[in-house]
Amino acid sequence: MEVILKEDIKGLGYKNDLVQVKAGYGNNFLIPRGYAINATDSAKKVVAENIKQAAHKAEKLKKDAVATSEKIAGLALEIAAKVGDTGKIFGAVTSLQISDALAKKGINVDRKKIAFKGDVKDAGEHTAVVDLHKEVKVELKFTVVAE
Repeated sequence: MEVILKEDIKGLGYKNDLVQVKAGYGNNFLIPRGYAINATDSAKKVVAENIKQAAHKAEKLKKDAVATSEKIAGLALEIAAKVGDTGKIFGAVTSLQISDALAKKGINVDRKKIAFKGDVKDAGEHTAVVDLHKEVKVELKFTVVAE
């Protein structure tokens, strides 16, 4: 079953993408919740026209994402957490903590666009991936230090 996504869905695609999904997933989850529409010929034409009209706006968004990625690439973040004797932290570092640390540096990134490579449950250096745009992803290195 082909559907057209109405918004970005992690692991599936971005807004206005034409994706192939199983019929049950499309009919029972994506379409009723408003995440997608059926990919009929008329819907494809409407989406193509919308994409054409939004091309200029998308270029500006991409330029902003590239500028933000250049700021993020040069950062060295430190996240303070309570650490036990073995070097393990109590709990885990979350995307909200990374987002707040970036906000303190003057860079606003939605916490939903931050993903970690593995669990962050011990002190030391770690890496997160920030998905700023469908063509712009940047790795963010951060250090977890004892509070």
